[in-house]
Amino acid sequence: MVEKREIESLVRKHIESKFSSRKQKEYIVAANWKMNMSAKETRRFIEKVKEEKIPDYLKTVIFPPYPYLPIFQEMLRYDKITYGAQDVAKEEKGAYTGEVSAAMLADLGCSYVLAGHSERRNYYGETPEIVARKTAAALRYHIRPVVCIGETLEERQGNRYHEVLKVQLDAVRQEIGDALSDCIIAYEPVWAIGTGVIPGLDQIGETHRFIHELLVSYTGISERASRILYGGSVNEKNVKDIASVQFVDGFLIGGASLKAENFMNILRLLRVDGS
Repeated sequence: MVEKREIESLVRKHIESKFSSRKQKEYIVAANWKMNMSAKETRRFIEKVKEEKIPDYLKTVIFPPYPYLPIFQEMLRYDKITYGAQDVAKEEKGAYTGEVSAAMLADLGCSYVLAGHSERRNYYGETPEIVARKTAAALRYHIRPVVCIGETLEERQGNRYHEVLKVQLDAVRQEIGDALSDCIIAYEPVWAIGTGVIPGLDQIGETHRFIHELLVSYTGISERASRILYGGSVNEKNVKDIASVQFVDGFLIGGASLKAENFMNILRLLRVDGS
C-alpha cells in the first residue's frame, strides 16, 4: 500500500518537473524565517502568498520554525509553493533530546532542509563533518538539502575564502559522493548576513563561479543542472542586480522574507514581465 507521504511526494515531483522544461532561467527563491513568526502570522503569510500568481520559473521554498511545519503541510499540501525545515538531526533516531530526524521531516511533507547555516556552525559548533552527516540523513529520506557555505570577514580579507569554501564542500562530498549533485548550495558570506552589507557583484560572480567549478570537478554536473543560491542581506533593492550575475541561481532570504508583501515584491521583481 502506498503511503500518503509517498503520494504527496509524487505530486510535488510532477509539479517540479514542469520547471525543467522551461527555457526561461529558473530561480529558486527560498525564505529562511529563522526563529521568528507565530502560528497566526504563519497562516496569514501563507494565505497572502497563495494569492500571488507565481510563474513556474520561480521556485518558491519557505523554511519556517519546526512548530509551524504542520501548518504548511495543511495549507500547502498540493501547492507548487514548497517548504522545508531549518535543520535536521544527523542521527536516524534514538535518545537525542530536542533533535528532529529526517524521517519526521518526511512525515511532515518537507521537500527541503537547510544544512550547515552559518548560525548553526557558529552558535552550535557544527563542523563540516556534522553538516555532511546531516546532508546524508536528509538524502536518505528524499529530502533535498540546501547546503550552506560561507566565509567570515577575516577569511575574506585574508584571501582564504576559497580554501574555506572548499573545506566545507569537501566534507559533504566525502560523505555523499556524487549525490552532491542532488544538493542545492547556498553561498552566504557570514559577514553579509543580517548586516545590510553585501559583496560587490563582481565578488559574488567570482565566488559563485568558483563554487560552480568545484561542483563540476567533483561530479561533472553541468552548468544547467548547477544550483547555487546567494544569501546575505538580500532585499527588494538589490535582488534584480544580483539575479543578473552568472551562476546565481536563486536566493536564500532572511529578514526580507518575514513580511508577505516584501517577499512577494521580490518575486515580482524576478518576473520576466516585471509585474
